Amino acid sequence: MNKQFAVKVEEGRKGDPSVGPIYRYHTSKQSFPPLDSHFKTTWDVFRSSVEKYPNNRILGWRELVNGKWGPYVWKTYKVVYEEVLHVAYAIRASGLQPGCKVGIYGSNCPQWIVAMEACNAQNCICVPLYDTLGAGAVNFILEHAEVDIVFVQDKKVKQLLDPECTHTRHLKAIVCFTSMTAEEKEMADSIGIKSFSWNDFLQMGSEHPSELQTPQPSDICTIMYTSGTTGKPKGVILTHENVITMICGIDLMMEQFEEKMTVDDVYLSFLPLAHVFDRVIEEYFIRKGASVGFYHGDINALKDDMMELKPTFLAGVPRVLERIHEGVLKGLEELNPRRRKIFDILYNYKLKWMKLGYKQKYASPLADMLAFRKVKNNLGGRIRCIVSAGAPLNPEVEEFLRVTSCALVLQGYGLTETCGLATAAIPDELSMVGTVGPPFLFKELRLEELPEMSYDPLADPPRGEICIRGKSPFAGYYKNPELTDEVMKDGWFHTGDIGEMLPNGALKIIDRKKHLIKLSQGEYVALEHLEKLYAITPIVEEIWVYGNSFKSSLVAVVVPNQEHALKWADRNGHKTTFSDLCTLSQLQDYIISELKSTAERFKLNGFEHIKGVIVEPETFEGERGFLTPTLKKKRDRMQDHYKIQIDNVYRGLNK
Repeated sequence: MNKQFAVKVEEGRKGDPSVGPIYRYHTSKQSFPPLDSHFKTTWDVFRSSVEKYPNNRILGWRELVNGKWGPYVWKTYKVVYEEVLHVAYAIRASGLQPGCKVGIYGSNCPQWIVAMEACNAQNCICVPLYDTLGAGAVNFILEHAEVDIVFVQDKKVKQLLDPECTHTRHLKAIVCFTSMTAEEKEMADSIGIKSFSWNDFLQMGSEHPSELQTPQPSDICTIMYTSGTTGKPKGVILTHENVITMICGIDLMMEQFEEKMTVDDVYLSFLPLAHVFDRVIEEYFIRKGASVGFYHGDINALKDDMMELKPTFLAGVPRVLERIHEGVLKGLEELNPRRRKIFDILYNYKLKWMKLGYKQKYASPLADMLAFRKVKNNLGGRIRCIVSAGAPLNPEVEEFLRVTSCALVLQGYGLTETCGLATAAIPDELSMVGTVGPPFLFKELRLEELPEMSYDPLADPPRGEICIRGKSPFAGYYKNPELTDEVMKDGWFHTGDIGEMLPNGALKIIDRKKHLIKLSQGEYVALEHLEKLYAITPIVEEIWVYGNSFKSSLVAVVVPNQEHALKWADRNGHKTTFSDLCTLSQLQDYIISELKSTAERFKLNGFEHIKGVIVEPETFEGERGFLTPTLKKKRDRMQDHYKIQIDNVYRGLNK
């Protein structure tokens, strides 16, 4: 059963800074497979599907009826195509030319896709906007990218029209996904920005048809802004060829499995379209003539959308899948002991056969019928494929879903710079649990030596910084050639992530080069940057912030400032030593409240707030060896030392 999922296409060399072997997906040892010559741009993909499947459902959404969310309403490929043409014509009628920047700002919805496809039709550059990049990020992106027109959700219109925002100097027009109020129209007029309702813009396009200015493969398709360790967002340039290569790769990958996608498949869209992961998946579904249904906007009510839509394909960040796992476990707790015992027996029975190499749907049809079909029914009843990306998925959760969901379950790894997947695990291969799989099609991977972190790609096991090259990595950072040169060396994109290559050719993510971690909901957090901010808190003498990709929140070890701590104790009637004071839960609560005040002062995102603390009376200096000679924290050593306490804090947060 020792299958090989990646092959070495070049051995590593000692003495070379890029010492690691080059790995490629096992079916493409000699060269990458050819791309489909019929699809050179994303517009080709959409136009072809309209021709093949004009009456298929493409975009679905739910409407609020008498205070309740109704069933899904659908538009066909033919109807959406007509709408796209009218928007594309209106863009030209507004005086905008090919190569102009078009912003899209709002939650996933049909208008988002229509605006995106209109960009593709007129060779305009789509610039998605997204709030969680941080305070002021939307204004920065609009100005940095010199966005000419923005398609915007109604509830975000006022933010765009703030006259104090510098982007208003360049912005020429806004188009609301629905309609604007009279007050909003007046605000737009006062700062010289044209404003349109969605229907008005469509009407203008229908009255001014023109020839489409379709793109070439090398033209820029989108500039996607992504967060870095500190500072402003980075604009990742992706060409039409980049996106087409990724769509083709997904297509070829799925063709290898029995559960390949067809026109009957349905995708539930809730991950932000402003991120490359969801964008590429939806482009792929359009390629197949399949359907995309949008969630109604409340992530906490996602199960209701799933039961109504009955999707066949689900993509999520680990936190979403962890909630599914938690929901199943909660249901099991409500069963009587006898039924829980039966569930455990069936689980272990099916798992045994899967470990022997049987595909999940053949491992135990009886177990699926008696126990696991209920799990599948809670996901809508038709799920055939579940993909997790954005951060590592807990191996226990992954194994549980592989056994109980009656679907293919796999993890992928990638960045905006790799236009989505750089690696993808193989479905129905239990050896993939805990890994992100082998290199994706059209990608090559190598690990680069990091002697300062003791990572060596020629050691056993091979470890090092993950570097990617191939047909789909990005074309550079917009207006930032210095940063582009920093991460692109000899054609290799240096991810900053640390990986370990397993004997079967699967990659496992084990570390981060610059201590930039990704929480389980997929958000990046720069730990050292946060430590500098939180250290300003008067009660804090020293602080070490901790988080990992299996948790959705941050915790910290805090050494209190002794003077401030004793003053707090005196005010609150605590007469004890400083060491004993640090054991009081009241002091922990006070420190958390002070850290929260600091977070609010610096306008940190919610996921950057400290949710739990370990109060430590001893400073980090001393015989424990927590600091280097230059007083930098040895994070690995601190993690080992506080592991039990960290686990206890997280357990307390989950209660």
